[in-house]
Amino acid sequence: MGYTAGEVLQYVAEAGVQFIRLAFCDVYGRQKNVSILPGELPRAFDTGIAIDASAIPGFGGEVWSDLVLRPDPATLSSLPWRSENGTVVRMYCDVLHPDGRPFEADCRRLLRRAVEQAEAAGYRFAFGAELEFYLFRTDQEGRLTRIPWDEAGYMDVAPLDRGENVRREICLTLEQMGIRPESSHHEEGPGQNEIDFRYSDPLTAADNAVTFRNVVEAVAQRSGLWADFSPKPLKDQPGSGFHINLSVTGGEEDPLPGVIAGVLDHVRDMTLFLNPREESYHRLGTRKAPGYVTWSPENRSQLIRIPAASGPYRRAELRSPDPAANPYLAFTLLLYAGLDGLERGLYLPAPANFNLYNAPPELLAGFARLPATREEAAAAAAASPFLRSCLPASLLAAYCR
Repeated sequence: MGYTAGEVLQYVAEAGVQFIRLAFCDVYGRQKNVSILPGELPRAFDTGIAIDASAIPGFGGEVWSDLVLRPDPATLSSLPWRSENGTVVRMYCDVLHPDGRPFEADCRRLLRRAVEQAEAAGYRFAFGAELEFYLFRTDQEGRLTRIPWDEAGYMDVAPLDRGENVRREICLTLEQMGIRPESSHHEEGPGQNEIDFRYSDPLTAADNAVTFRNVVEAVAQRSGLWADFSPKPLKDQPGSGFHINLSVTGGEEDPLPGVIAGVLDHVRDMTLFLNPREESYHRLGTRKAPGYVTWSPENRSQLIRIPAASGPYRRAELRSPDPAANPYLAFTLLLYAGLDGLERGLYLPAPANFNLYNAPPELLAGFARLPATREEAAAAAAASPFLRSCLPASLLAAYCR
């Protein structure tokens, strides 16, 4: 990682690279790409490669639809599962207007700008992702089914856990791409798995989360399976979470409490971006997915918990997001919410040191709830001055529609 354009050009020539994928995400976090041949790479670095953005969600319509991709050489990575047909590499790109202006809905750029503002204020943030997904079978014709790959439960082992070899191949592929998985295990649901990442700077963490989905889907397909990252793929089984671990350094005092207070203050407004699908709200409030705006140490029934860790591993874990969220937007909003909490000097409310899942109604009545439906989340987002200060109007409108 950290290559320059010149180093990328040299690598492509010496390694016999045959295709270069120029990757970016739509506003909902789905990876897109266009492939170019090595001879086009100098032009890509110089002026960018033009694309028709009219059919890309959130990027506008047919009028003024031309946009330009300019690769970020620091993100160069090979795609190991494509090596049998010659080396293929990928770089994430900045999305620009043809005249060189940044495209307003380029979510990666929005995150970079949030990081710059945090650093200008004297704070450095780091994020670690915990992503859950289901592995389902395909039928004899390769069509998708909803039949789980196994019937194992939480942290079971082989032979009951049939996803062990798939997870191992995913982790080894990620390591080949320069991404460091921290741990992996079977989750509670049948065919449900989790792989966690070591923390890194926000932009790298978001890039890695998007790459992770691509790797999981590719490895699953190669194994005759398909990977499902939806929030609630099976009605009567646990939903899948995208738990976000956040740490911060800087300032004269410990900044983490102020950051947590800011996130709690803005989390209802942000929920539409952390839980963007209708089915996201079938997950919240059930089976270890939070439903209330609360925090406490260690307690997994909370929206935010403080894991039992110290030193560089001291962090806050936000448990409401699901894998349908766009990592770039999720991290962007968490950064701005945390900075707002620090700038306003917000204090943490008292911790909720009890199990919210079996607490009596009269105790729960004292806590604000997360939005219960997508419509409620969209209404909160549309009315939010905080979101209007963080996001371009076109992007906010794309989610609220």
